[in-house]
Amino acid sequence: MLYFVATPIGNLKDISFRAIETLNSVEIIACEDTRKSLILLNHYNIKKRLIAYHKNNEYTSSNGIIELLKQGKNIAVISDSGMPIISDPGNILVQKLIENNLEYTIIPGANASLSALILSGFNPEKFTFIGFLPEKNKEKTALLENIKNYETTLIFYVSPYDLFKNIEDIANIFGNRKACLVNEITKMFEKTIHFQLTDALEITPKGEYVLVVEGAKPLTNSLSNLSIEEQIEYFIETGLTKKQALKRVAKDNKIDNIYKSLNSN
Repeated sequence: MLYFVATPIGNLKDISFRAIETLNSVEIIACEDTRKSLILLNHYNIKKRLIAYHKNNEYTSSNGIIELLKQGKNIAVISDSGMPIISDPGNILVQKLIENNLEYTIIPGANASLSALILSGFNPEKFTFIGFLPEKNKEKTALLENIKNYETTLIFYVSPYDLFKNIEDIANIFGNRKACLVNEITKMFEKTIHFQLTDALEITPKGEYVLVVEGAKPLTNSLSNLSIEEQIEYFIETGLTKKQALKRVAKDNKIDNIYKSLNSN
């Protein structure tokens, strides 16, 4: 059996009894960074064989883990903090586990994105997790343009080195929206900063951040001023397929035959 085990995102006490029990029961623990994992494992006096499993060796290490499982080993996979796979390595391994019909499960626990969403006070009913933005400006711009009209709360992970630039890039495309920046979650110096995207933040970036941005305001009413073609284009830009956009516009405008309406225009 392979276990994906959630670890604390800050406070070492934020780990479940089941997670500690699992880490004690397995023979091998695959770690994103063995040095960082040792801080947690030593704290709970867990002594196991450790192997490296990170972004740079994910393919080869996944194959090695599969072979160990076939030999009858029980293995746990942990990331440096929080839930494995979420913006961390692990998804390639899941695919290989499925391909090889091997058993695996999750030992749930702390998660930075959900914690930040709760602290933000923004709409928690519908949200979209974006994670880290692409490094290349062209890819970053394309992604932000694609999601700018999402009405869901948006959650980003941001490194301290990219913090101000990423906020500026988001503001340039989204406009001035409400946002919340969360840092050091569950730690002694946890900070939650509510601001507008165009505000000048007077902080010294330290550690990774979770940036939560309010979703776009519904534009259905203002869309009535657009042509049928413009409305279709708008919904395609929000991420809908052409077929979905056609159905949405037909419904909003109470059109029985959208194709006939387009031809008549």
